[in-house]
Amino acid sequence: MNQSLADMRRDYTRDGLSEAQAPAEPFALFHQWFAEAVATEQPPVEANAMMLATVDAGGQPHCRVLLLKALDARGFTFFTNYDSDKGCQLQANPAAAMTFFWPGLERQVRIEGRVERVTPVESDAYFQVRPLGSRLGAWASPQSRVIADRAALEQLLEQTRQRFMDSAPHCPEHWGGYRLVPERIEFWQGRPSRLHDRLDYRLQDGHWQRQRLAP
Repeated sequence: MNQSLADMRRDYTRDGLSEAQAPAEPFALFHQWFAEAVATEQPPVEANAMMLATVDAGGQPHCRVLLLKALDARGFTFFTNYDSDKGCQLQANPAAAMTFFWPGLERQVRIEGRVERVTPVESDAYFQVRPLGSRLGAWASPQSRVIADRAALEQLLEQTRQRFMDSAPHCPEHWGGYRLVPERIEFWQGRPSRLHDRLDYRLQDGHWQRQRLAP
């Protein structure tokens, strides 16, 4: 490594975030920032990529990158195998957190709340618009379980192809969506000298309260 970790830094100078720019509730601002991320971020960055943090029954936190697949006034929706590690963790403890980071815009959004399963109708509707390979993969992969090697996974996939040779794969019962219902949403805009703008929305008695946090 030619550059030490201590010397790796950039100064954020692109924009600021004032209270005058922020609406009374956070969803409008998220929609605005997300649209700007879609228009600005270049591949291979995916604007809907986010880190999802969960906690298992023993209190150990876990974090991974997922893709946001639906957003409405109810919350932020992603899809997975319900029997996966994250599914089991959410079953044991429905508290979760998401973080979106858009480096081109020097922005991040942190979201905290509790998850709920979406309806089977919602899960099936999304499942049917997935590419065929992804639908077959949802059936083939015993997500998070130990397998012998890549060849074992390929064999499971081939068996699944044969199973659905004459019919389209339907949504498995072990696969579907979770909606994170937010209780807190923080908008972070990078600023020079690490004096970043942080506007924090918290849901209190059914209403969003906004406050500024020190960086």
